[in-house]
Amino acid sequence: MVDEITGMGFDMIEISHGLKVSLLPGLQKAFKEGRMKVCGLHNFCPSPVELLIDAPDAYEFTSHRPLERARALKLTLRTLEFAAEFKAMYVVLHMGSVAMGKPMQKLQELAAAGKLNSREFVKRKLAMVKRREALGGICLKRAKEALKEIVVAAEKAGVAVAVESRSHYEQVPTEREMVGLLAEFDSPWVGYWHDFGHVQLKANLGLLDHEEWLQQVAPRLLGCHFHDVIWPDQDHRVPFQGTVEYDRLLPLVRKDLPIVWELGPRRKKEDIVMARQVWLEKYGAWA
Repeated sequence: MVDEITGMGFDMIEISHGLKVSLLPGLQKAFKEGRMKVCGLHNFCPSPVELLIDAPDAYEFTSHRPLERARALKLTLRTLEFAAEFKAMYVVLHMGSVAMGKPMQKLQELAAAGKLNSREFVKRKLAMVKRREALGGICLKRAKEALKEIVVAAEKAGVAVAVESRSHYEQVPTEREMVGLLAEFDSPWVGYWHDFGHVQLKANLGLLDHEEWLQQVAPRLLGCHFHDVIWPDQDHRVPFQGTVEYDRLLPLVRKDLPIVWELGPRRKKEDIVMARQVWLEKYGAWA
């Protein structure tokens, strides 16, 4: 796996939440041999042994079940320990979600059918926002309680935690909640992780302006997940094959921050190599 990644021209990786425990010794060996560098880890890493599939949201800090919240916290603290071992700069966190189904799915179906901003679309969108605002308080409170403990461990490990922008409106935090959370946790060990694809999915439905949001939160930015979106809702695509307007957005990202290409498993190697060449021609070297 490492050889394939480095063979495409990448010299640094983010170890993600899908990593099986059985693969960890090989990565540790490659790291010790200097065959790769690690910029960060994505919680939970490695994947919990009891899970048979890649499921980063299997345990949530926002759950109404105390045992689930405790399991999420324990796995996160373990991820921070591994991050320190790999001399990583950060751990990306999913904070949880509000139990209200998947209200964005119908909006995306309407958008795909050419009904963006139709009467039905607007009615459903407003109902989604109102319900999310009504239900979100307790979930955000639980997420903050977990983050208080995580920050202590992050400082001890010397690894920052990056709260990721999420792809769906029921997830925690929303952009409004993110602003408040970052203000409350005014610490060098807590920051924001910008996922270009996730934010674009919301922008496609008129839930935010991608450029304005990134500009607003840029002072707390720790890094980015880089992938494209086929309108309106197909993300984790190879860059420069979709609709994300990188030329407007990337100037808002400091060049000392990591840009991690987070692509779906079905993406083709030749497309990735070609996209990397486009990147080099347009933007040159990065961190």
